[in-house]
Amino acid sequence: MSGVSEVNGMNGTFVGMPSFPTAAREAVGNKTLRANLRHATHTIRDKRARAVAELDDWAQLREAGKRIKDETLRHLDRYLLQLEESVTAAGGTVHWAADADEANRIVTDLVKATGEAEVVKVKSMATQEIGLNEALEAEGIHAYETDLAELIVQLGKDRPSHILVPAIHRNRGEIREIFAREMSEWGRPAPDGLTDTPAELAEAARLHLREKFLRAKVGVSGANFMVAETGTLVVVESEGNGRMCLTLPETLISVVGIEKIVPTWRDLEVFLQTLPRSSTAERMNPYTSMWTGTSEEDGPGTFHLVLLDNGRTDTLADEVGRQALRCIRCSACLNVCPVYERAGGHAYGSVYPGPIGAILSPQLRGTQSEIDASLPYASSLCGACYDVCPVAIDIPEVLVHLRERVVQGGEVTRHGTKVTLRPAKGHAAERAAMRAAGWAFGRPAALRAGQRLASGTRRFHPRTLPGPGRAWSATRDLPKVPAEPFRDWWRRTNGGRTEKGGTK
Repeated sequence: MSGVSEVNGMNGTFVGMPSFPTAAREAVGNKTLRANLRHATHTIRDKRARAVAELDDWAQLREAGKRIKDETLRHLDRYLLQLEESVTAAGGTVHWAADADEANRIVTDLVKATGEAEVVKVKSMATQEIGLNEALEAEGIHAYETDLAELIVQLGKDRPSHILVPAIHRNRGEIREIFAREMSEWGRPAPDGLTDTPAELAEAARLHLREKFLRAKVGVSGANFMVAETGTLVVVESEGNGRMCLTLPETLISVVGIEKIVPTWRDLEVFLQTLPRSSTAERMNPYTSMWTGTSEEDGPGTFHLVLLDNGRTDTLADEVGRQALRCIRCSACLNVCPVYERAGGHAYGSVYPGPIGAILSPQLRGTQSEIDASLPYASSLCGACYDVCPVAIDIPEVLVHLRERVVQGGEVTRHGTKVTLRPAKGHAAERAAMRAAGWAFGRPAALRAGQRLASGTRRFHPRTLPGPGRAWSATRDLPKVPAEPFRDWWRRTNGGRTEKGGTK
């Protein structure tokens, strides 16, 4: 009964997605979408700014988070083995999944072994990344999303468009229509006369989900963090639905990316301060759930942890790009991004939208597809994303780095297999221009002659570039060439000292 658009299980690409510029152009024309996004992102980021300003040591916490993550990534192999040992000692079972297909196969087999045909899920971007719902559906197993925003997306046969608020592109009226139309197909129908007031919408969702919580024998979760020294998994949320998924089922299966690990409980303290303020603008999350293995007195009797690679090891090998693995999924970068605010999350063709998605998806999936090759260009490079990131990911730096990879092509290693990439299509003119510029900058006389020629012919310069350059100049003004090259001005005015109005 999965209502989410079809996903390629190999790499998480939404099937049929065009390049970012094509998808964004369509989204920008949707006035309702833009109004929803503008209202939501401005509200969240203003609240976040106030919450962060309360802490005098925010800069120190940010630096601590960065260093903890970098230390963990440098010794990831050691910490993962420690985590496996700790989880096993606590009564859990650890599974290793190299890619999406292997992870889906492991989870599907575990669910089928229980004899159950349905599972409840606590919000997990990793399971969306691998297309788990679609894999379960193919085996006759129904997966029910229980996070309120994820429920809206699933009932609406939609796709998530935001890391923290997957249904950010929907307003209250649209949500009411979805509930009234679709809830009866998935379980308990919406109440008669349902209005679009938040309280009534939340109550309709509560009643609908309560039946599933009380009936389900298998839960599937992700995790915000995994503590290596104890084998503890952590989920932070605002509604309490996640805690129902984590405690009521008899079997719990957690699918978590290998980068979500932290070495110690002391390290966890830093992120439990920075994550809620950066994401929901709260001092602490209303619900912070932690579980370590199994217990006879409480919670599921069987626990499985599926550690997901799916391109993360390849990303780790890139000295510049690996900083994307620091991400704690707070979504602060989305809420300040002028591109995301206008284009929305669907244009990114991934469960990871916005600035972080523009650097994470091309590394996890490679840049062979049209959508992934275009994502590093889905940015104005304004740097606002770096300023708000609680773990100091320099997203603009990685974007430029990935643009170079797209243009140059070359060899990359993908899941242990070397793949030779041809130089990207559409960048031949750019490469030629860069080669010409390099030649000219290495020859001062030629550069000086070119500058004089450009100044002398500036009256005849077109307003837009011809050929492949038209795509660039269609949305930008070409810079005006000065009447006199800088070198000539410098020589004529003795470095500005004899210029009229200047110093003598």
